[in-house]
Amino acid sequence: MTDLIIQGIGKATAFSFARHGVRQLSLADIDLGAAQQTANDIESRFPGVKAVARKVDVQCEASINTAVADTVSQLGRIDYAVNSAGVGGPLALSADHEVEGWTKTLDIDLTGVWLSSRAEIRAMLQQKRYEDASRRHNLGVIINVASMYGIVGTSLNVPVVSYTAAKHGVIGLTRADALAYAPRDIRINAICPGYVRTPLIENSMQTDIMQREGAKIPVGRVADMDEIADHITFLASPMSSYMYGSALVADGGFTTQ
Repeated sequence: MTDLIIQGIGKATAFSFARHGVRQLSLADIDLGAAQQTANDIESRFPGVKAVARKVDVQCEASINTAVADTVSQLGRIDYAVNSAGVGGPLALSADHEVEGWTKTLDIDLTGVWLSSRAEIRAMLQQKRYEDASRRHNLGVIINVASMYGIVGTSLNVPVVSYTAAKHGVIGLTRADALAYAPRDIRINAICPGYVRTPLIENSMQTDIMQREGAKIPVGRVADMDEIADHITFLASPMSSYMYGSALVADGGFTTQ
């Protein structure tokens, strides 16, 4: 299995795929320069790996369809797809929330995931199984990035109601599609990360709000990006071959309280 299309995902996941044997990657991001830098870094670190950068706006159906079609045309097929483009949305309770912020968050975090997954499913349905593939290898695998706030509500410290609604929707979408396409040999799951040490979280950890949130994590720290990347790689690999419609939680125990 070789190819990957990533929507707005960081370097860590792309590097994890390359480190674990993916030989061709299609890296899609609204920031083409960032995607190209990641592609250059991967090809430099992993000789023999081909990484192609593409500009994609997940709010635009045509942009997504073009990226998927170009990936298939250039790389041959899509074996693994990771849909992770997202925004945090406004810090607002429902009574104080504006429609514009709600719509933007849902457009990116939920509709964008659906449009991406739909295009990927359509491409995968046109593919043939590898002749030497075992029963643990699928026609294609899709991982949708949800959040721990896709299974619980956010606290009053972080009132991101539109984000929470969108991530709950991603899990519902994942489960519905997993049931529909499992008989057609496409495996679909979601991952639900907790707080991850991204530059944004790193900066905000000094605020009173995030210090209170961080204190709730039983393991006593936020996740490293490499940890979440490796969990996504696991979901893409045959090691998770009997998982369909799962929402894999990786939150340091945050939601078990």
